[in-house]
Amino acid sequence: MAAHPLPAVLAFARVAHFGSFTRAAAELEVSPSALSQTVRALEGKLGVRLLNRTTRQVGLTEHGARFLEQIGPGLAQIEAAFDDLDAVRHRPTGRLRINVGRTAAKILIEPRLPEFLARYPELEVELFADDTLADLVAGGFDAGIRLGECLARDMIALPIGGPQRQVIVATPAYFDRHSKPRTPRDLVGHDCIRLRLPGSRRLHPWEFGEDGRDFEVDVQGRLIVNDGAMILNAARAGLGMGQLFEPVAREDIRAGRLVEVLAEYQPPFPGFYVYYPARKQLPTKLRVFVEFMREDEKR
Repeated sequence: MAAHPLPAVLAFARVAHFGSFTRAAAELEVSPSALSQTVRALEGKLGVRLLNRTTRQVGLTEHGARFLEQIGPGLAQIEAAFDDLDAVRHRPTGRLRINVGRTAAKILIEPRLPEFLARYPELEVELFADDTLADLVAGGFDAGIRLGECLARDMIALPIGGPQRQVIVATPAYFDRHSKPRTPRDLVGHDCIRLRLPGSRRLHPWEFGEDGRDFEVDVQGRLIVNDGAMILNAARAGLGMGQLFEPVAREDIRAGRLVEVLAEYQPPFPGFYVYYPARKQLPTKLRVFVEFMREDEKR
């Protein structure tokens, strides 16, 4: 190991990120054995074990997790300094890592991703679909996209995509067999496709609004899923009613494959935010992404 531990610290952080010496070595363009020796030398210098190694996986020890949490902001600042040099050359480069909920990815990212990649050809984008509230720093992410109600307090958050609303839908055939509900109270006895939240593991109640008041209803049904796309597919298959973000079901509603009910109880609400840790200097690659995603907000 070099006299200065920074290269070894960077090597440790990449191994921790990938959970693999092989993948980290490929990114750093060194051999796995050399990388392993570097990390072992760092552990020897620090006097603690940072990684648990088995034949199948690599994981952080308690000391390693705490060390990674402490060095994360500093490593982010170093990366930001390199990114700032890209700004001098007027071209964002490098890898942009975004942690995004699956629904936000479908509504906001997928439709505009081709335009973004065409505008910034030297940027590499890594999208990580995750419906839990991830730790951006620990996960090595530049930014995340979530609903405002799900954001950590210590983040900078900017609205993107405008207000959203949800819809409750089912097939025409379903409503041939069951009467259409006129109020949320009429959902009793209906087959409602329920969502189990990946993070909390609780069943998500259906959300409504009336006369400026928000309220929830614990619906019942025989099918439980953990992904919005599965709700859409199940509703299309006639397995019950589903509550979805309106853009997700829009084409099916227009085509008559799905029928919306209870629209008057589904008012718009503040939608998604792009959020990231507070920094003195925003990396160029992240700055252009945030500006791109907020273009519609400024029109």
